[in-house]
Amino acid sequence: FMDELDEELWKLGINAKTEHNEAAPAQHELAPIYATTNMAVDQNLLIMEYMRLIAERHDLVCLLHEKPYAGVNGSGKHNNWSLSTDGGKNLVDPGKTPRENTRFLLFLAAIVRAVDEYQDLLRMSVAYPGNDHRLGGFEAPPAIISMFLGEEMEDIVNSIVEERVYEDHKAATMNLGIPSVPTFRKDTTDRNRTSPIAFTGNKFEFRMLGSSQSIAGPNIALNTIMAEELGRFADTLEAAEDFDTALQQIICDAFTAHQRIIFNGDGYSEEWKAEAQRRGLSNLRCTPESLPTYISEKNIALVSRHGVFTENEFRARHEIHLETYKKTVGIEGRTMVDMVLHQILPAALRYSSDLAGSVARKQKLNLAAEAERGLASRISECCDWLYEKVEQLHEALKAVPKSNSAALQYHYEVTIPLMEAVRKDADLLEKLTAKSYWPYPTYSDILYY
Repeated sequence: FMDELDEELWKLGINAKTEHNEAAPAQHELAPIYATTNMAVDQNLLIMEYMRLIAERHDLVCLLHEKPYAGVNGSGKHNNWSLSTDGGKNLVDPGKTPRENTRFLLFLAAIVRAVDEYQDLLRMSVAYPGNDHRLGGFEAPPAIISMFLGEEMEDIVNSIVEERVYEDHKAATMNLGIPSVPTFRKDTTDRNRTSPIAFTGNKFEFRMLGSSQSIAGPNIALNTIMAEELGRFADTLEAAEDFDTALQQIICDAFTAHQRIIFNGDGYSEEWKAEAQRRGLSNLRCTPESLPTYISEKNIALVSRHGVFTENEFRARHEIHLETYKKTVGIEGRTMVDMVLHQILPAALRYSSDLAGSVARKQKLNLAAEAERGLASRISECCDWLYEKVEQLHEALKAVPKSNSAALQYHYEVTIPLMEAVRKDADLLEKLTAKSYWPYPTYSDILYY
């Protein structure tokens, strides 16, 4: 399958390079060689399309939903991003002596400042229903925006802020204790999957993207906020009497003012949530909390100033996001009602009825039937719970406000909690109902066989 996918992508000029198994059952990762932003966006969409097409050839389905299974790792994208000159010189490559690499420090300072000042825009760029289920667990980063720089880079930043001499980190080595395997230099790249934006040697990984989305929006956000900060830096430097002094001051001021965005620890911990709040970082937990920030005055001014979008275009995109959220949650809710009423409940009720018939037959023969009686009772009770909740969901979907913005809050406050309650009871019924009665492939069928 992966060989075939590679061959088809290579025919299109897409340099697919790395494929390997991921953490969840039947979950795989594909990585192409880097390209310019416009080309990378197009290639990413083609990769997604060919994944689906080739899966169908083999009677398989390629799922790009971010979190189709409870308790199992979801799927996302790591958007590897850097800046380079027109001659191909990587501007975020620290080199062998990063503390002395002023150009690198300038661009690092711009990135740190940009991410801190436009946390909401970056969060908004990955906000939609599927990703709401994924962020915050199972190796997906949390909703709080922060940056991982690693110990060495963080120490460099601290030395600049504190105006002290920086002592180079000695490369750590690893000894596996096996005589035939030599010691080797420890990899300094980041393995902290709880970091939304991480420095990984000579680039940054924006890890919040969901598996089904286009990478265009997040890269528009990254490139625009960098244009803003680099433009500010350029204006200051061009007006400076002493270029070198002004350069050093810009770097120091940026790191000092925006140091709060740097965090190397566990993004899942409750302590980090409290610390992030203390630092004043935003915690936009879901799409309904993120979408209103899209059209803040600051964000509209940003995209208008750089000619990325006019205000009307930007507001139109916001409205499309609202409508997409409304329609997606509505479709999912109505699909859930249909699945429960037409397939799940009938299957479970049929099984409980057959169990009840078995109890009656055994009683005629004076045989014990406690297992059947107990199981039938539990299933019947669960069916009553499920029916009550699915009717509540059915009625709630009839009352969705027509306004896209009002529907956003309604779905978050009413529809989604009801869907979660229905899901909980349906999952319990799946555990109780005999496999031969269940109308869908079970978790074990899908994930392990």
